[in-house]
Amino acid sequence: MATNNLKINSLPPDFDINERVFRARENFRLKGYNCCQSVLLAYTDVLGIDEDTAATVTSGFGGGMGRLREVCGSVSAMSMIAGFIHPAADPLIKTDRTANYALVQEAASEFRQINGSIICKELLGLVPKSTVDKNGIGIPAPSSAGLPAESPEPSDRTPEYYRKRPCEELIGISARIIGEIMLRNIPKADAAETGTGPTADSAKE
Repeated sequence: MATNNLKINSLPPDFDINERVFRARENFRLKGYNCCQSVLLAYTDVLGIDEDTAATVTSGFGGGMGRLREVCGSVSAMSMIAGFIHPAADPLIKTDRTANYALVQEAASEFRQINGSIICKELLGLVPKSTVDKNGIGIPAPSSAGLPAESPEPSDRTPEYYRKRPCEELIGISARIIGEIMLRNIPKADAAETGTGPTADSAKE
């Protein structure tokens, strides 16, 4: 049976959300990663996973999952990171799954409040944005259906590509939201314990 051994127990003492946002945006604009990869790769050291693994497991989530224009890849990345904050590795522990889903809903709700949607095609302006019911659940706009299928070939990363799309901004928003959620749920490690600050002995000198 799976365990929750990958749960984040503490954050680095120098954890800086602005720096994580910068990393995520740079991953997209300068390194060419997709929106999901960009956010997850900004947090690999905190999650305790290597960059190759992170880039691999998120590779199919670009363009709203394989260019299907569904849930924004940066939102998918937040959902993945939520699994390290409140893991639900054991399917028999319902409370763990409830806590995990609550965290995913919290992140998605914050993203939707800022951007009006969590759906790629709506965020790109390809269709009108959904309305939201009293519970914060998206109700698809009538014209959301019937879009022609997109080619699986990703767009070339030209200056025009970056000029036309809000993706870099959305990636930064997701990186900030999940970073703030981390700070609300996970304590920072003591600098002396991690070896990143002065030790107790040196502090006495």
